[in-house]
Amino acid sequence: MSLFVKQEQVVSDSIHVMDTQCPFCSVQCKMQVIEDRSAADGKSVYSVVPMPNQASEGRLCIKGIYAYQHVLTGERLLHPMVKRNGRFERITWDDAYRLIASKFNYLREAYGNHTVGLYGGGSLTNESAYVLGKFARVALQTKYIDYNGRFCMSAAASAGVKVFGIDRGLTNQLSDIELAECMILAGTNIAECQPTLMPYFKRAKEKGAIIIAIDPRETGTTRIADIHLRVKPGMDATLANGMLKVLLEEGCLDEEFVANRTTGLTELRAHLDSLDMEEIAHLTGVPSQLIRKAALSYGKAQTGMVFTARGVEQQTDGHMAVRNFLNLVLLTGKIGKPGCGYGAVTGQGNGQGGREHGQKADQLPGYRLIENPEDRAYVANVWGIDPSELPGKGVSAYEMMEKVHEQEIRALFVMGSNPLVSNPNANFVEEGLKKLDFLVVADFLISETAQLADLILPVTAFLENAGTLTNLEGRVLLREADLAAPGEAKHDWQVLCELAEQLGKGQFFQFTQVEDVFNELRLASRGGTADYYGITYERLRKEEGVYWPCPEEGHPGAKRLFESSFPLPAGRALLTTVENHLPKEQISEDFPLYLTTGRVLVHYLTGVQTRKSPSLAARDVESFMEIHPSTAKKHHIEDATLVKLTSKRGEIHVRSRFSDAIREDTVFVPMHWGDTQNVNKLTNDELDPTCKMPGFKVCAVQVSPLVSEYV
Repeated sequence: MSLFVKQEQVVSDSIHVMDTQCPFCSVQCKMQVIEDRSAADGKSVYSVVPMPNQASEGRLCIKGIYAYQHVLTGERLLHPMVKRNGRFERITWDDAYRLIASKFNYLREAYGNHTVGLYGGGSLTNESAYVLGKFARVALQTKYIDYNGRFCMSAAASAGVKVFGIDRGLTNQLSDIELAECMILAGTNIAECQPTLMPYFKRAKEKGAIIIAIDPRETGTTRIADIHLRVKPGMDATLANGMLKVLLEEGCLDEEFVANRTTGLTELRAHLDSLDMEEIAHLTGVPSQLIRKAALSYGKAQTGMVFTARGVEQQTDGHMAVRNFLNLVLLTGKIGKPGCGYGAVTGQGNGQGGREHGQKADQLPGYRLIENPEDRAYVANVWGIDPSELPGKGVSAYEMMEKVHEQEIRALFVMGSNPLVSNPNANFVEEGLKKLDFLVVADFLISETAQLADLILPVTAFLENAGTLTNLEGRVLLREADLAAPGEAKHDWQVLCELAEQLGKGQFFQFTQVEDVFNELRLASRGGTADYYGITYERLRKEEGVYWPCPEEGHPGAKRLFESSFPLPAGRALLTTVENHLPKEQISEDFPLYLTTGRVLVHYLTGVQTRKSPSLAARDVESFMEIHPSTAKKHHIEDATLVKLTSKRGEIHVRSRFSDAIREDTVFVPMHWGDTQNVNKLTNDELDPTCKMPGFKVCAVQVSPLVSEYV
């Protein structure tokens, strides 16, 4: 029996019940937001009820409970605003559209179509992401489009495509976690980033499962682990090599699976034989006996799962690091069956769906490739254009910032993202954005990026904007919306359609409701890797979500992938040889500490939304630097005092926080604040050569007391 009783949609004139789901992490927990208008003072009182669902099982974390607050804040953007003489002034939508069309058309005529770039977000619905990608390629014919999900999932996505043939967050259902005898949580802090998933792991532990956590810090996640490998930042791939070497030496291979369903064992074996365990221990900072213990725990388990997240992926070798963890899965045959699989723990609410339908520089809907002639022809036919009209591949999100800096991109349209805070080397990014001839930001709150804009467009928030999102399992969910848009705010997909009309391309964007967009998305994705064709709004309402690929309406959706083969030549997955190597930026006498970044429980991404929620902001009102007390003593740092962190790229000022749960050679700063607390003023802009993921998790810094400058 459910613990939660769903309220009737209309209880009385004074009660308004809104069915929705949390806008934050990739679990996408279902909930009801209930407005009570009966108070004598006329002010509404809100409550939140978590709803039963297959992913979170009716749980909500603190972010979900208070998510409604940022929607109802008095700081919402309500009207289009143009900057004149350094101040924002209200204008009409018609004037805003005319201004955009005039600026874009002038720049395109003067410098070519690719002078305009589009920058999207991983929290947009599938429908909005689809329209944004189509708008770039059809309305503007620009190749320059990418999104902030590049910083979330690109390493795992590219590794999954290369090794398995498909990139889907989880290769199996969340319910398989309880069937696993051993789990590796590599660079993932689920306790703070996806806390409603923690009961899955706790129930598995109650059944005897061994949990191995890999993280330089102790976190809420590592505290439930049986084995904590406190790896040196940036050395995850090397640590995986050590574990693989133990598996081979101890005969922990599933020889039948490896022989019949993989390729590359001979090369991998020769590589691992050449490695020295003590050298690996030295490079990683993890004792060899602990590496051995972890490897044998996973290797000897009958069932097991491996999860990776940003700690492994946000590295300049993130693509290869993930592939090395996939080697662990393949050598032991732990995939394609109950209690086994791999999961890339998606960070953003629609980080999965956002990259499937056209926001990435190289992709078309359905995970098709923009440089594949067959894919181009298919999507062009759906869109009613000639394939030759489609532009080619653009560049990654940070590389777009480089193009902005070089003024190859002279106008930028940002939707649902805050690149000034989320990109590495943020000072460089800010310099570039200030060079733009025209910057448009569509959002519902004023972000640090929006403050630099020439024009701001108000869009709807999650309680007002219906659409589908794809959670970390690859389960497509329908988010209903029942709250009227405030002021003159419009749905983001609606803004794009109306702007396309102003640009003379309206015939390609004849959508009158969000379901119309989804139905075209279904057709555009048909036959692609991420095939949504068999998914309908009607099914989503009845079934509470459908897994992709789902090629026909009668298809149940693929809950578990790779049960019999992989979508690669001969059906075989690819084992990978990964060399040991150091991060591109090393500590030195001038910059003696590693800096790593991450999240805290109450905030999300760059904090634009959660910092507008009073109940969340009050719990972490400012950023901080976590530092080991012994390290702090060496650098004359007192606890809870303001400190200056400096890298080769910039400096920030935050408050110190002592913790003996972090490595002595490492400090940690969360990513949720901007301005003088923006940790990405420090981070390295070196990119992974394959997936173009920046190396957020490792850079070299120096620390000093801030007050020393004034003494």
